[in-house]
Amino acid sequence: MAEGADGTGKDGIGTDGGGPAPAATPATAATRAAGAPPPGGKALRRGPVVAAMMMSVALAALDGTVIATAVPQIVADLGGFSLFSWLFSGYLLAVTVTIPVYGRLSDTYGRKPVLITGIVLFLVGSLLCASAWDMASLIAFRVVQGLGGGALQGTVQTIAGDLYPLKDRPRIQARLSGVWAASAVAGPAVGGLLTTYADWRWIFLVNLPVGALALWLTARYLVEPGRTGAASGAGSGAGAGASGRARVDWPGALLVFASGAVLLTALVQGGVAWPWLSAPSLGLLGAGAVLVAVTVAVERRAASPIVPGWVWRRRPIAAVNLALGALGLLMVAPSVFLPTYAQAVLGLGPVAAGFVLSVMILSWPVSASLSHHVYRRVGFRQSAVLGMTLAMLTLLAFPLLPYPGSPWQPALLMLLLGAALGLFQLPLIVGVQSTVGWSERGTATGSVLFCRQIGQSVGAALFGAVANAVLISRLGTSGGDLDSAARALDDPGALTPAASETLRRAVDAAVEYVYLGAAAAAALAVAALLLLAPRRFPVLTDPDDD
Repeated sequence: MAEGADGTGKDGIGTDGGGPAPAATPATAATRAAGAPPPGGKALRRGPVVAAMMMSVALAALDGTVIATAVPQIVADLGGFSLFSWLFSGYLLAVTVTIPVYGRLSDTYGRKPVLITGIVLFLVGSLLCASAWDMASLIAFRVVQGLGGGALQGTVQTIAGDLYPLKDRPRIQARLSGVWAASAVAGPAVGGLLTTYADWRWIFLVNLPVGALALWLTARYLVEPGRTGAASGAGSGAGAGASGRARVDWPGALLVFASGAVLLTALVQGGVAWPWLSAPSLGLLGAGAVLVAVTVAVERRAASPIVPGWVWRRRPIAAVNLALGALGLLMVAPSVFLPTYAQAVLGLGPVAAGFVLSVMILSWPVSASLSHHVYRRVGFRQSAVLGMTLAMLTLLAFPLLPYPGSPWQPALLMLLLGAALGLFQLPLIVGVQSTVGWSERGTATGSVLFCRQIGQSVGAALFGAVANAVLISRLGTSGGDLDSAARALDDPGALTPAASETLRRAVDAAVEYVYLGAAAAAALAVAALLLLAPRRFPVLTDPDDD
C-alpha cells in the first residue's frame, strides 16, 4: 500500500501513530499473496471458492435457528421435553468453544484441511441428527454438528481475508455477513415449512446436498499459497519441531474447550434450568474459574499456545476483542427480546414480529459494503466508533417509543441499527486481519469471533435476569419470567382486560430496560476503542493494493 504525505496509506488507512507501516517480510509477502498461485501450483478460481464459503456460512447460521419452530414436533416424536433447550445450548457451546482452536489449527495446518474437516463433521452430525432415536441422542449429535460449525464460522472469515487484498475485503465480508444474517433470520421459517410439509428430520437432511457441494468445491478449487515452516507456525516459528511445522498445543486446546464449556453452561442454564444462586450455578462458575486459571498457566508455558498472549498484548486486536464482545452482548436485545415485544406489546403474529427484526438484515450488509468509503478516509477505529455511537443512540431511542406504538416504529429503529452495526463490525474485522500476516490471521480472526460469541452468551444471561427483575418489580413475586408473561398474553381469554394491560405494560418496561442495557454495552465498545485501539491500525503492506 503506497503511503501519503500524512503517513496514511493511499486508501486513507494509516499506521499506528502516523508512522510508516511495517515493511513486508519475505515470509509475510509469501503467505499474504491473496489469491496468488502457490509455487508450482495452479491458479486460484475465486468464484467456486466464494460459493463454497457462502454455502458453509449459510449452513452454520441456519442450523443455529432452524430448529426453533420444530421443537413441538421433535418433543412429540422423541419425548424429553425437559431437555429440549439443550438442542440450542449444545450447538452454541460446541461452536463457541471450538472457534479459537480451529483458528490456531488453520494457522498451523492451513485453512483448507480445517474447513474440509469442519464440513465433514457438520455433515456427519446432520446425518446423525436425522437418525436420532431419543432426545439425548439428538442433543449429542447436535454437539457434533456444532464441532463442525465452529470450523465453518472462523475458517471462512479467515479465508476471506486471505483471498482478497485490503481494498476488496469489504465486498466479500459484506456478502458473508448478508448470507449469515439472512440464513439466521430465515431459519425458523425454513424449519416451520419443513416440519409442516415434510418431517422434522428433513431439517437436518437438507444440509447434506448443500454441504456436499460446498465440500467438493472447497476440495477442488481452494488453493493455498505455499508456506515455509516459519510461516505455518505462530509467525516466528516458535515451537516448531524438526520438520519446521509448529506443534499444536493439544493440552491447551483441551483446557480452552473445557473451561469454555463449563462457563458457557453456567451462563446459558443459570436462571433457566436452576436458580443463579443454586449449587449447580455456583459449582459451575467456580469450576470454570479454576479451569480458566489453569488454562492461563498452561498457555503461558506452551511453545505454541492455542490462545497466544499477543492477541491481548497488541492494542488493535485487544481493543477489537473487547468491542466485538460488547457487540455480541448488545445484539441479544433485538434478536432475543424484540420478537417478544412485537408479539406481547404490539399484538403482532409470529411472522409480522419476525419481520420487525428482519429489516435489520436489509441495512446491515449494505452499510458494511459501503463502509470502506468511510474507513479509507478516517481509519478503522474512527469508522467503528462512528457506527457504534449511532447504534447507541438508536438503542437509547427505543424506550422513547410511544406505548403501544405502531410496528413501523421499532422496524425503523432496527433498520437504523443494522446500518450502524454494519459500519462498526466490518471495519474492525478487516482491520484486525490487515494487521497480521497469513500465519497469524486464523488465530486473530478466531479470537475476535470467539469474543463475540462469548458476549452473546453473557448478554443472554445478563439481560434475561434484568427483564425478569423488572417483571417482578412491576407484578410482584408472582410476575414469573418474560417467556411466561408472553405466553399468558397469547391467550387473551385467560386474563381480564385490566390484567392483560398490566402485564403488557410490564413487558414493555422490561424490554425498555434491556435496550438501555444494550446501549450501555455500546458505550463500553466505544470506550474500548477510544482507550485501547490506536488511532491508525498498523496495516501490513499488501502488494495487491499498489
